[in-house]
Amino acid sequence: MGSRLAGVAVHLPERRLTNDEVEARIGPYSAPPGLLHRLTGIRSRHAMADHEQASDLAVAAARKLLAETGTAAEEIDLLLFASASQDMVEPATAHIVAAGLELRCPVMDVKNACNSMLNGIEVADALIATGRYRTVLVAGGEAPSRAVRWDVRSLGEYLRAFPGYTLGDAGAALLLTAGTGVLATAFTADSRHWEVGTLPAGGSRHPRDPERTYFEMDGARLKDAFLGLGTGVLDETLDRLGLRWADFAVVCVHQVSLPYLQVFTERAGVPADKLVVTLPEHGNVASASLPLQLATALELGRCGPGDLVALVGLAGGVSLGIAVVQL
Repeated sequence: MGSRLAGVAVHLPERRLTNDEVEARIGPYSAPPGLLHRLTGIRSRHAMADHEQASDLAVAAARKLLAETGTAAEEIDLLLFASASQDMVEPATAHIVAAGLELRCPVMDVKNACNSMLNGIEVADALIATGRYRTVLVAGGEAPSRAVRWDVRSLGEYLRAFPGYTLGDAGAALLLTAGTGVLATAFTADSRHWEVGTLPAGGSRHPRDPERTYFEMDGARLKDAFLGLGTGVLDETLDRLGLRWADFAVVCVHQVSLPYLQVFTERAGVPADKLVVTLPEHGNVASASLPLQLATALELGRCGPGDLVALVGLAGGVSLGIAVVQL
Protein backbone atom coordinates (compact mmCIF):
# COMPACT_ATOMS: atom_id res chain seq x y z
CA MET A 1 0.00 0.00 0.00
CA GLY A 2 1.28 3.42 -0.95
CA SER A 3 -0.13 6.81 -1.89
CA ARG A 4 -0.51 8.85 -5.03
CA LEU A 5 -0.96 12.56 -5.57
CA ALA A 6 -4.44 12.78 -7.06
CA GLY A 7 -4.58 16.56 -7.46
CA VAL A 8 -3.26 19.99 -6.54
CA ALA A 9 -4.93 23.41 -6.47
CA VAL A 10 -3.94 26.92 -5.43
CA HIS A 11 -5.94 29.99 -4.47
CA LEU A 12 -4.38 33.45 -4.86
CA PRO A 13 -6.11 36.51 -3.36
CA GLU A 14 -7.25 39.06 -5.94
CA ARG A 15 -5.38 41.99 -4.40
CA ARG A 16 -1.84 42.33 -5.71
CA LEU A 17 0.77 44.60 -4.12
CA THR A 18 3.61 45.93 -6.25
CA ASN A 19 7.03 46.77 -4.86
CA ASP A 20 6.23 50.47 -5.31
CA GLU A 21 3.16 50.10 -3.08
CA VAL A 22 5.12 48.16 -0.46
CA GLU A 23 8.04 50.59 -0.39
CA ALA A 24 5.69 53.58 -0.20
CA ARG A 25 4.00 52.10 2.86
CA ILE A 26 7.20 51.60 4.87
CA GLY A 27 8.10 54.56 7.09
CA PRO A 28 9.30 56.79 8.51
CA TYR A 29 12.64 55.16 7.58
CA SER A 30 12.82 54.97 3.79
CA ALA A 31 15.02 52.49 1.92
CA PRO A 32 16.28 53.31 -1.60
CA PRO A 33 13.51 52.83 -4.20
CA GLY A 34 13.83 49.59 -6.13
CA LEU A 35 15.89 47.88 -3.43
CA LEU A 36 13.35 45.06 -2.99
CA HIS A 37 13.55 44.03 -6.62
CA ARG A 38 17.32 44.39 -6.84
CA LEU A 39 17.90 42.15 -3.82
CA THR A 40 15.21 39.52 -4.42
CA GLY A 41 13.89 39.63 -7.99
CA ILE A 42 10.34 40.03 -6.67
CA ARG A 43 8.01 42.46 -8.44
CA SER A 44 4.68 41.80 -6.71
CA ARG A 45 2.86 39.61 -4.19
CA HIS A 46 -0.76 38.82 -3.24
CA ALA A 47 -2.46 40.10 -0.08
CA MET A 48 -5.75 38.79 1.29
CA ALA A 49 -8.66 41.07 2.19
CA ASP A 50 -8.97 42.45 5.71
CA HIS A 51 -11.90 40.14 6.51
CA GLU A 52 -10.12 36.97 5.31
CA GLN A 53 -8.19 34.48 7.45
CA ALA A 54 -5.62 31.77 6.74
CA SER A 55 -8.42 29.20 6.93
CA ASP A 56 -10.37 31.04 4.21
CA LEU A 57 -7.45 30.70 1.81
CA ALA A 58 -7.18 26.98 2.57
CA VAL A 59 -10.93 26.47 2.12
CA ALA A 60 -10.88 28.27 -1.25
CA ALA A 61 -8.01 26.11 -2.54
CA ALA A 62 -9.59 22.92 -1.19
CA ARG A 63 -12.98 23.66 -2.76
CA LYS A 64 -11.28 24.18 -6.10
CA LEU A 65 -9.37 20.91 -5.72
CA LEU A 66 -12.42 18.84 -4.72
CA ALA A 67 -14.37 20.24 -7.68
CA GLU A 68 -11.55 19.58 -10.14
CA THR A 69 -11.03 15.99 -8.95
CA GLY A 70 -14.73 15.22 -8.53
CA THR A 71 -14.21 14.33 -4.86
CA ALA A 72 -17.17 14.49 -2.48
CA ALA A 73 -16.77 15.72 1.10
CA GLU A 74 -17.74 12.32 2.51
CA GLU A 75 -14.84 10.68 0.65
CA ILE A 76 -12.24 12.56 2.74
CA ASP A 77 -10.97 10.35 5.56
CA LEU A 78 -8.57 12.89 7.10
CA LEU A 79 -7.89 16.61 6.79
CA LEU A 80 -4.42 17.98 7.50
CA PHE A 81 -4.06 21.75 7.78
CA ALA A 82 -0.42 22.20 6.80
CA SER A 83 0.76 25.80 7.05
CA ALA A 84 3.12 28.18 8.78
CA SER A 85 0.15 30.51 9.31
CA GLN A 86 -2.83 29.77 11.54
CA ASP A 87 -6.05 31.48 12.55
CA MET A 88 -5.38 31.19 16.28
CA VAL A 89 -3.43 29.18 18.84
CA GLU A 90 -6.46 27.05 19.74
CA PRO A 91 -8.24 25.17 18.33
CA ALA A 92 -6.28 23.61 15.47
CA THR A 93 -7.01 25.61 12.32
CA ALA A 94 -7.85 22.28 10.67
CA HIS A 95 -11.17 22.36 12.55
CA ILE A 96 -12.04 25.76 11.07
CA VAL A 97 -11.16 24.54 7.57
CA ALA A 98 -13.18 21.35 8.06
CA ALA A 99 -16.19 23.37 9.16
CA GLY A 100 -15.87 25.59 6.10
CA LEU A 101 -15.78 22.52 3.84
CA GLU A 102 -18.52 20.72 5.81
CA LEU A 103 -16.26 17.73 6.45
CA ARG A 104 -17.00 15.16 9.16
CA CYS A 105 -13.59 13.49 9.36
CA PRO A 106 -10.65 13.56 11.80
CA VAL A 107 -8.38 16.60 11.50
CA MET A 108 -5.01 17.83 12.70
CA ASP A 109 -2.52 20.63 12.07
CA VAL A 110 0.96 19.98 10.64
CA LYS A 111 3.30 22.93 11.18
CA ASN A 112 6.93 23.34 10.14
CA ALA A 113 7.35 26.83 8.67
CA CYS A 114 7.75 26.77 4.88
CA ASN A 115 8.02 22.96 4.84
CA SER A 116 4.54 22.50 6.33
CA MET A 117 2.91 21.32 3.08
CA LEU A 118 5.86 19.07 2.28
CA ASN A 119 5.64 17.53 5.76
CA GLY A 120 1.90 17.21 5.17
CA ILE A 121 2.66 14.99 2.18
CA GLU A 122 5.01 12.90 4.32
CA VAL A 123 2.39 12.45 7.08
CA ALA A 124 -0.41 11.68 4.64
CA ASP A 125 1.74 9.18 2.73
CA ALA A 126 2.74 7.39 5.93
CA LEU A 127 -0.84 7.16 7.24
CA ILE A 128 -2.14 5.89 3.91
CA ALA A 129 0.70 3.36 3.73
CA THR A 130 -0.34 1.88 7.07
CA GLY A 131 -3.92 1.52 5.86
CA ARG A 132 -5.21 3.93 8.52
CA TYR A 133 -6.71 6.27 5.90
CA ARG A 134 -7.32 6.03 2.15
CA THR A 135 -8.06 9.63 1.10
CA VAL A 136 -6.29 12.55 2.78
CA LEU A 137 -6.81 16.24 2.02
CA VAL A 138 -3.80 18.43 2.81
CA ALA A 139 -4.79 22.10 2.82
CA GLY A 140 -2.91 25.21 3.88
CA GLY A 141 -3.46 28.95 4.03
CA GLU A 142 -0.48 31.25 4.24
CA ALA A 143 -1.27 34.75 5.54
CA PRO A 144 2.10 36.40 6.22
CA SER A 145 0.75 39.85 5.28
CA ARG A 146 -0.65 40.02 8.83
CA ALA A 147 2.85 39.97 10.31
CA VAL A 148 4.67 42.62 8.25
CA ARG A 149 6.23 45.55 10.11
CA TRP A 150 5.40 48.82 8.32
CA ASP A 151 6.46 51.25 11.07
CA VAL A 152 10.24 51.16 10.56
CA ARG A 153 12.49 53.71 12.27
CA SER A 154 16.05 52.62 11.47
CA LEU A 155 18.17 50.69 9.00
CA GLY A 156 18.62 47.87 11.50
CA GLU A 157 14.88 47.57 12.02
CA TYR A 158 14.34 47.61 8.26
CA LEU A 159 16.86 44.81 7.70
CA ARG A 160 15.27 42.63 10.40
CA ALA A 161 11.82 43.23 8.92
CA PHE A 162 12.96 42.92 5.29
CA PRO A 163 11.90 39.26 4.74
CA GLY A 164 8.31 40.24 5.52
CA TYR A 165 8.24 42.51 2.47
CA THR A 166 8.99 39.52 0.21
CA LEU A 167 6.08 37.40 1.45
CA GLY A 168 2.74 36.82 -0.25
CA ASP A 169 -0.56 35.27 0.81
CA ALA A 170 -1.88 32.08 -0.82
CA GLY A 171 -3.95 28.98 -0.22
CA ALA A 172 -2.98 25.51 -1.41
CA ALA A 173 -4.48 22.03 -1.35
CA LEU A 174 -3.26 18.54 -2.21
CA LEU A 175 -5.27 15.32 -2.44
CA LEU A 176 -3.52 12.04 -1.64
CA THR A 177 -5.20 8.69 -2.10
CA ALA A 178 -4.23 5.04 -1.84
CA GLY A 179 -2.21 3.94 -4.85
CA THR A 180 1.24 4.42 -6.34
CA GLY A 181 2.97 7.69 -7.03
CA VAL A 182 4.69 9.12 -3.96
CA LEU A 183 8.00 7.33 -4.42
CA ALA A 184 9.95 8.86 -1.54
CA THR A 185 10.02 11.58 1.09
CA ALA A 186 13.10 12.55 3.10
CA PHE A 187 14.03 15.36 5.49
CA THR A 188 16.94 16.72 7.48
CA ALA A 189 17.20 19.55 9.99
CA ASP A 190 19.68 21.56 12.02
CA SER A 191 17.59 23.00 14.84
CA ARG A 192 20.49 24.90 16.40
CA HIS A 193 19.51 27.76 14.08
CA TRP A 194 15.88 28.12 15.17
CA GLU A 195 16.45 31.69 16.40
CA VAL A 196 17.61 33.00 13.02
CA GLY A 197 14.07 33.64 11.81
CA THR A 198 11.03 33.94 14.08
CA LEU A 199 7.49 35.22 14.51
CA PRO A 200 7.56 35.07 18.31
CA ALA A 201 4.09 36.17 19.47
CA GLY A 202 1.22 34.01 20.63
CA GLY A 203 3.09 31.26 22.43
CA SER A 204 4.24 30.90 26.02
CA ARG A 205 7.38 33.01 25.47
CA HIS A 206 5.58 36.16 24.30
CA PRO A 207 1.84 35.68 24.78
CA ARG A 208 0.79 39.35 24.62
CA ASP A 209 3.70 41.50 23.41
CA PRO A 210 2.61 43.46 20.28
CA GLU A 211 6.25 44.09 19.35
CA ARG A 212 6.64 40.32 18.86
CA THR A 213 3.87 40.06 16.26
CA TYR A 214 6.19 40.82 13.31
CA PHE A 215 8.60 38.66 11.35
CA GLU A 216 12.20 39.02 12.47
CA MET A 217 14.95 37.42 10.45
CA ASP A 218 18.68 37.62 9.82
CA GLY A 219 18.81 36.80 6.11
CA ALA A 220 22.58 36.32 5.95
CA ARG A 221 22.62 33.90 8.89
CA LEU A 222 19.64 32.00 7.46
CA LYS A 223 21.41 31.59 4.14
CA ASP A 224 24.53 30.31 5.90
CA ALA A 225 22.40 27.86 7.91
CA PHE A 226 20.82 26.45 4.76
CA LEU A 227 24.17 26.14 3.04
CA GLY A 228 25.47 24.36 6.13
CA LEU A 229 22.80 21.69 5.75
CA GLY A 230 24.29 20.70 2.43
CA THR A 231 22.43 18.66 -0.18
CA GLY A 232 23.12 15.18 1.19
CA VAL A 233 19.47 14.32 1.82
CA LEU A 234 18.66 15.17 -1.81
CA ASP A 235 21.59 13.20 -3.22
CA GLU A 236 20.87 10.17 -1.06
CA THR A 237 17.19 10.14 -2.04
CA LEU A 238 17.96 10.27 -5.75
CA ASP A 239 20.65 7.58 -5.39
CA ARG A 240 18.23 5.31 -3.51
CA LEU A 241 15.71 5.64 -6.34
CA GLY A 242 18.31 5.36 -9.09
CA LEU A 243 17.36 8.78 -10.46
CA ARG A 244 19.09 11.93 -11.69
CA TRP A 245 17.71 15.45 -11.93
CA ALA A 246 17.56 14.96 -15.70
CA ASP A 247 14.89 12.28 -15.16
CA PHE A 248 12.39 14.83 -13.82
CA ALA A 249 9.94 16.84 -15.87
CA VAL A 250 10.14 19.65 -13.31
CA VAL A 251 11.92 20.27 -10.01
CA CYS A 252 9.98 22.59 -7.69
CA VAL A 253 12.28 24.34 -5.20
CA HIS A 254 11.08 26.66 -2.42
CA GLN A 255 11.84 30.22 -3.47
CA VAL A 256 12.77 33.10 -1.16
CA SER A 257 14.85 35.17 -3.62
CA LEU A 258 16.17 34.69 -7.14
CA PRO A 259 19.85 35.07 -6.11
CA TYR A 260 19.52 32.39 -3.43
CA LEU A 261 17.53 30.10 -5.75
CA GLN A 262 20.46 30.22 -8.16
CA VAL A 263 23.01 29.54 -5.41
CA PHE A 264 21.06 26.61 -3.98
CA THR A 265 20.19 24.92 -7.26
CA GLU A 266 23.76 25.23 -8.54
CA ARG A 267 25.05 23.57 -5.37
CA ALA A 268 22.40 20.84 -5.64
CA GLY A 269 23.06 20.34 -9.34
CA VAL A 270 19.47 21.09 -10.42
CA PRO A 271 19.38 22.24 -14.07
CA ALA A 272 17.85 25.70 -14.45
CA ASP A 273 15.48 24.50 -17.18
CA LYS A 274 13.81 22.12 -14.70
CA LEU A 275 12.75 24.94 -12.36
CA VAL A 276 9.33 26.58 -12.18
CA VAL A 277 10.03 30.19 -11.18
CA THR A 278 6.99 31.79 -9.54
CA LEU A 279 8.75 34.19 -7.18
CA PRO A 280 8.79 37.41 -9.27
CA GLU A 281 5.00 37.67 -9.62
CA HIS A 282 3.87 36.00 -6.38
CA GLY A 283 6.65 36.53 -3.85
CA ASN A 284 7.57 33.98 -1.21
CA VAL A 285 4.26 32.28 -0.38
CA ALA A 286 5.80 30.14 2.39
CA SER A 287 4.59 26.52 2.39
CA ALA A 288 2.24 27.20 -0.56
CA SER A 289 5.30 27.73 -2.76
CA LEU A 290 5.72 24.10 -3.86
CA PRO A 291 2.01 23.51 -4.65
CA LEU A 292 1.98 26.83 -6.55
CA GLN A 293 4.94 25.77 -8.66
CA LEU A 294 3.46 22.33 -9.35
CA ALA A 295 0.05 23.76 -10.26
CA THR A 296 1.77 26.28 -12.55
CA ALA A 297 3.80 23.55 -14.26
CA LEU A 298 0.66 21.47 -14.84
CA GLU A 299 -1.21 24.47 -16.23
CA LEU A 300 1.67 25.25 -18.61
CA GLY A 301 1.86 21.64 -19.78
CA ARG A 302 5.38 21.18 -18.45
CA CYS A 303 4.38 17.97 -16.67
CA GLY A 304 1.52 15.52 -16.75
CA PRO A 305 0.43 11.93 -15.99
CA GLY A 306 3.37 9.56 -15.70
CA ASP A 307 5.98 12.31 -15.31
CA LEU A 308 8.38 12.50 -12.41
CA VAL A 309 8.39 15.67 -10.33
CA ALA A 310 10.50 16.62 -7.32
CA LEU A 311 9.38 18.95 -4.53
CA VAL A 312 12.34 20.42 -2.63
CA GLY A 313 11.53 22.41 0.50
CA LEU A 314 13.60 24.74 2.68
CA ALA A 315 12.23 26.13 5.92
CA GLY A 316 13.21 28.15 8.94
CA GLY A 317 14.24 26.17 11.94
CA VAL A 318 16.11 25.09 9.75
CA SER A 319 15.04 22.09 7.63
CA LEU A 320 15.47 20.71 4.14
CA GLY A 321 13.29 18.06 2.53
CA ILE A 322 12.27 16.38 -0.70
CA ALA A 323 9.30 14.46 -2.06
CA VAL A 324 9.64 12.49 -5.28
CA VAL A 325 6.32 11.96 -7.03
CA GLN A 326 5.24 10.24 -10.21
CA LEU A 327 2.09 11.94 -11.44
